[in-house]
Amino acid sequence: MTDMDSRSRPRLPRGVKLRHDDVRGRWTLLAPERIFEVDATAATVLQLCDGERDLAAIVAELGRRYNAPEAVIEKDVVAMLGDLKDKRVLET
Repeated sequence: MTDMDSRSRPRLPRGVKLRHDDVRGRWTLLAPERIFEVDATAATVLQLCDGERDLAAIVAELGRRYNAPEAVIEKDVVAMLGDLKDKRVLET
């Protein structure tokens, strides 16, 4: 997994877009010559990955939205974002 810390500022790189497919009722992450289907929770996380917020701010916001412990959220978010970074559809 790619290293990421609380100061990392994740963002979608140029050419990668998060889109909601209204016809199929699903979220997709569109990258050159690739498409990833993401669930609603992952889409919420990705919407917060704007390159402005750092990982700590993203985790804090998710903790507020879902009324969940930040330590649990951070572990899951880091795993998900690390996987997407390894696939080159996320930058930090």
